[in-house]
Amino acid sequence: MPNPFPPTSQALTEPNGLLAVGGDLTPETLISAYAQGIFPWFEPGQEILWWSPDPRSVLFPDRVHISRSLNKFLRKSTWQISSDTRFAEVVDRCASAVRHEDHNAEHSTWISTEMRQAYDALNQLGVAHSIEISDKDQLLGGLYGVMLGNVFFGESMFSDHTNGSKVALIALARLCQDNGIVMIDCQVHNSHLETMGAELISRQAFEKYLEDAITTPMATVFDNPARLASAEKPSLEERLCVALKRSAVELL
Repeated sequence: MPNPFPPTSQALTEPNGLLAVGGDLTPETLISAYAQGIFPWFEPGQEILWWSPDPRSVLFPDRVHISRSLNKFLRKSTWQISSDTRFAEVVDRCASAVRHEDHNAEHSTWISTEMRQAYDALNQLGVAHSIEISDKDQLLGGLYGVMLGNVFFGESMFSDHTNGSKVALIALARLCQDNGIVMIDCQVHNSHLETMGAELISRQAFEKYLEDAITTPMATVFDNPARLASAEKPSLEERLCVALKRSAVELL
């Protein structure tokens, strides 16, 4: 199929990064979008909005920041870490989480039923993955996103404990660092991610990282986006051929 998106250089500056309106959330469209650094973000009732902001918020796995207080917490923690065992629940918890950005509290209403179904389909293809943080059977925090090539595109996170989402992000960064994943895409800036080491880079620099990390030619991806997915449904650990650290204290 032809590229369903215009060049990212055509994205608006206000609102920052708005590139296209409409389309669908099929796995083929989503994989094509992510491979180009484009992601969907829209409210229920709106048409699908596609974004490529400039600058872009990213976290390089070897630069994840662990504060003194978090380091102290991890040394004493008995929390467990898992991946892809509770994907749908993580997405649901992200959808119901209350965000506190710029002193405003709001629910993540953009994670609609349509979006949940779309990312569940990507999870079934082994493209979307989750990290879960739990204490016994109680889920305390987590995140989910899309992995293509050597890039993890973070979508959302939640925390039912002060450190829940932080531990999930550190676990992801450690896993990526150990396995050549060059970048975690955080999409847009927020203060929480900044404290964890996220930084802003230009769209041009971001797309250069993508070009090096996703080596399949884009023309080939457009012909068959599923070639960036596996024939089977691998877990994140199977995809990276390494075991996830199982306890929070192992992250230090």
